[in-house]
Amino acid sequence: MTTFVLVHGAWHGPWAWERVVPLLHAAGARTLTPDLSADGDFGLHDHAEAVVAALDTVAAQDDIVLVGHSYAGLVVREAADARPDAVGHLVLVDGWAGADGDGMVSLAPGSFVQAVRAAAETRGGGRRIPAPPPAAFGITDTENAAWLAPRLLPQPLRTFTESTRLTGAVDGIPGTALYCRPQTYPFDRFGEALGYRTLPLDGPHDVMLTHPEPLARLLLEVRSFKNGKREV
Repeated sequence: MTTFVLVHGAWHGPWAWERVVPLLHAAGARTLTPDLSADGDFGLHDHAEAVVAALDTVAAQDDIVLVGHSYAGLVVREAADARPDAVGHLVLVDGWAGADGDGMVSLAPGSFVQAVRAAAETRGGGRRIPAPPPAAFGITDTENAAWLAPRLLPQPLRTFTESTRLTGAVDGIPGTALYCRPQTYPFDRFGEALGYRTLPLDGPHDVMLTHPEPLARLLLEVRSFKNGKREV
C-alpha cells in the first residue's frame, strides 16, 4: 500500500488537497494531510517536526510518498532527512528547496523577501505575514478565487526566516520535482539542482485546485519509481 503524505504550502491548510485526495483514494492509495496552519509563532523546524510526527503514524509496511507544495518543499526535505528510512520518494509541487542552510530568504528574490517582511511588520504584528490575494497563487477565475480567498490564513514569519537543517540523509531519497507552467519562480532549477526527475505540469501555482486530475496522475506514477528508476 502507498501512503501519500500531502503537505500544504504557506497561507494554506489541509483543505488545499481536497480535490486531489479522492482521486488518490480511488486508485487504492492512502493519504495523510498534516495541518501546518495552526495559529501561533511557529517556524520551519516546527513544521518539519509536525510532518515527522505524521510519518511516524504510517504503517511500517506502507510505501510513503512525501509531497510538499511551494514553501512545504523545504519542510518535507527536512522531515525526510529526519526519517530517511521511512520515505520512499519525495515530490515537490512548485516547491522551494535547496541544500542545508537554505530557506525562503536565500532562495526567493530579494523583492519577495522585502515584501513579506514589510507586510508582517505593518499588518501582521511583526510575526505573521498576511495572506496575499488568490491571484498571487495564479488563481484568477472567479469561481476558484471566491473559494480560495476566505480560506487563506496568515503565515508565521519564522517559517520564511528559518533555514533548513539537513544532515545529507535526504539526498539518498529519490525525488521528483513538478513545476507549473507558466513559471513564476525557477522551480525547475531547484529540482534539477537536487538531481530530481523534473517534469512540467501546465497550470497555475495552486495547480491542485485547478488541475487535480493531471496532478494526481503524476503523483500516482511515482509509485512505479524505486530508487529513481521506473519498475517494469
